[in-house]
Amino acid sequence: MSASPPRFDIGAVPTHWVTLDDDVMGGHSRSRVAVHDGVLTFSGTTSLDDNGGFASIRARGAFDLAGARGLHLRVRGDGRGYQLRIATDARHRGSNVSWRGDFDAPAGVWTEVVVAFARMQPTYRGTVLDGPALDLSKVEEIGLLIGDGRAGGFALDVDGIWPVPTVA
Repeated sequence: MSASPPRFDIGAVPTHWVTLDDDVMGGHSRSRVAVHDGVLTFSGTTSLDDNGGFASIRARGAFDLAGARGLHLRVRGDGRGYQLRIATDARHRGSNVSWRGDFDAPAGVWTEVVVAFARMQPTYRGTVLDGPALDLSKVEEIGLLIGDGRAGGFALDVDGIWPVPTVA
């Protein structure tokens, strides 16, 4: 019997997290996701072999973020750079467009990060696009990705992900 994906909610939306690594295109990076005592841990190893170099986790759901200006994360990292990724129903060449927001995760200390939607870039398979516009009422996936061009172990703890309301 296989274990079900770990649950770690985003705001009030119940979510289950799964991995998606560069092995989908021949790479050798590997990640895992676990939740212990309310903390999500995204960890593994990135490999640059065979055009690899990224590992990711993601949660699918119906996230209406139209009243938000960004996402707030409380993280403890390893000194490497990470990406917050969101996807809607928007497509490019038949595949999902992901919006990317970079953030740093200082090693060994809890830090608060806000990724503003206005600064996120639409991407298709890692390539930055000129559009489409981000429709925050149709977010269907939220994820975390490491793809900083470095090989080696990584670990990111996440204590929470919450929408940041638009200031009235």
